[in-house]
Amino acid sequence: MSRPTNKEQLLNLSQGNYRRLTDFIDALPEKHSTKEFPAQYMNRNVRDVLAHLHHWHLLMLDWYKTGMAGQVPVMPAEGYSWKTLPELNKMVNEKYSREKLQDVRKMFDGSFLQLQQIIARHTDDELFTKKKYKWTGTTSLAAYLISATSSHYDWGLKLIKKCLK
Repeated sequence: MSRPTNKEQLLNLSQGNYRRLTDFIDALPEKHSTKEFPAQYMNRNVRDVLAHLHHWHLLMLDWYKTGMAGQVPVMPAEGYSWKTLPELNKMVNEKYSREKLQDVRKMFDGSFLQLQQIIARHTDDELFTKKKYKWTGTTSLAAYLISATSSHYDWGLKLIKKCLK
C-alpha cells in the first residue's frame, strides 16, 4: 500500500504492518525468536527489535501528549538530538536488555493499541493537514504516526528476516 492519505488507510496500514510483524514473530520456532543477530546490528534479537519499536511508541505518545497540551515536546528525547539517534537507540537497547521477550511483547502490544486509539479519535483533517498543530512543525500528525507505526514495523520485520537468514 502506498503512503496513507486518510484515516482509514492510516489505520489499515499500521494494523496490517503490525499484524505482518507479529504474525511472523509468532510463527518463529523458539530457537529463532531468541537467536542472536549478527554482531554488526545494535538490536541483537527479536526482543530488542520489539523493545525498540515499543520505546519509539512511548516517545510518540509523549510528543503527542505534550504537543496537544500546547507545549513543545523535546524531540527525539530529553538529552538527545536527531544527530545523536544512535546513542538514544543504544540507551533503549540497554534499558530493555534484561526483559523477557514475552514481557516486551506485551509492552509493545499495549503501546501499539494506544497509538491506534490516537489515530481513531482524529479526523482526516486533523491527521493529514500539514502545520495543523504547532508541535508537528511543517508536517502533519499523520506523518509522525506513520513513522512510529507502519514504517517502523516494516523496518522491524525486514531486520528480523535479514538477521535470521
